Amino acid sequence: MQHRRDCDVHGSMTFRIETAERGTFTVFILSGRIETRAIAELRRLFDLQTEYRSIVLDLTDVSWVDRDVIGFLVRCEADGMKLENCPAYIREWMERDKD
Repeated sequence: MQHRRDCDVHGSMTFRIETAERGTFTVFILSGRIETRAIAELRRLFDLQTEYRSIVLDLTDVSWVDRDVIGFLVRCEADGMKLENCPAYIREWMERDKD
């Protein structure tokens, strides 16, 4: 089953969150521009899951993220979430942010 949610967070450009079930995992398919203001909505959705290790973030269609979102993604991965289809520029920025 797949669900779609378009988010316009307090004047930011719209980003989309789609969810899909893959076995025991919940996949959050993110797309568009993800800005700091989106973090609260993502946290709220993640907290509805039973375990962070059962969450997969698919970043295939993410076109832009800001610095705070990079830090958020680093923490998500450290908490056990899996990042899939992470664009190279985001992955490089995450690696620099870990240092």
